[in-house]
Amino acid sequence: MMRKSWIVLVIILIGFLIKLLQETASAKPIDSNTLINNAFKYDGKVVEFQGEAIGEIMKRGDFAWVNIHDGQNAIGIFMRYEDAKKIKYLGRYRVKGDIVYVKGIFNRACKEHGGDLDIHAHKAEIVKRGYKVDEKVDRAKAVFGIGIFLIGSFLMWIVFRNKW
Repeated sequence: MMRKSWIVLVIILIGFLIKLLQETASAKPIDSNTLINNAFKYDGKVVEFQGEAIGEIMKRGDFAWVNIHDGQNAIGIFMRYEDAKKIKYLGRYRVKGDIVYVKGIFNRACKEHGGDLDIHAHKAEIVKRGYKVDEKVDRAKAVFGIGIFLIGSFLMWIVFRNKW
């Protein structure tokens, strides 16, 4: 009887460990829409979030604010300044920002920061480096635009010349 109990207990523990390993291996960052739409559910809980670092790094003592945009919304991340300094590229015009992975506590209405929705990061790492984007002008569109401008200017000249 005792032997059967041990076997059942070992099977349950193995099942629990397999489930735990599957959950940690398949953990994916939560998207911003899910966080915003289910803010009460995630409030005060540890979440994983990933996206492009945009805007500016705003230093606040030993910490810094960084906005992370996951393609849908941007969320303010409060992290150690040492982690924020690792970010080389911030997304803006002609620059694709670093992709940053963050793990930290989600706050629906942060008491420390005036009631804003934010994440206080415990862990932040660069997943992919950003880069500068070269802007390419389509020559055919440029010639077409200049042509339309010249035709319009010529027609305006004819109208005003004959009117006065």
